Amino acid sequence: MLDEFKNFAFKGNAFDLAVGVIIGAAFGKIVGSIVDDLIMPILGGLAGGLDFNNYFVGLNSGVTATTLTAAKEQGAVLAYGSFITILINFLIIAFILFQLVKISNRLRRAEPAAPPPAPTTSEKLLGEIRDALVTAKKK
Repeated sequence: MLDEFKNFAFKGNAFDLAVGVIIGAAFGKIVGSIVDDLIMPILGGLAGGLDFNNYFVGLNSGVTATTLTAAKEQGAVLAYGSFITILINFLIIAFILFQLVKISNRLRRAEPAAPPPAPTTSEKLLGEIRDALVTAKKK
């Protein structure tokens, strides 16, 4: 049973999947930083210097704060600015993955197909026997 587990965990797709998940998590942090630290300040500057993360609507009359963190302490809020930030994160990741798949498909098509392997001696002999039988039936 231990050998089966080793084969599953280290020789199959599970190990490759684990590596992909770890790289994906790191990639997600990079994209998050790009959006939070580069793109959103530019968009905020274009929108009058406002931070999208602080765009919210209070869902009750007790919410009077001007920042999202303080508003959440006062009551229920609809934080649509956070949603905008996460949506931009998603669109950037989806676009980058689309480009990677597109490049991968182009490279796969560019590789010439390997010629089919030559028949083995057994296959050659079986072919000769088949041909001899067909010839014998015709006579």
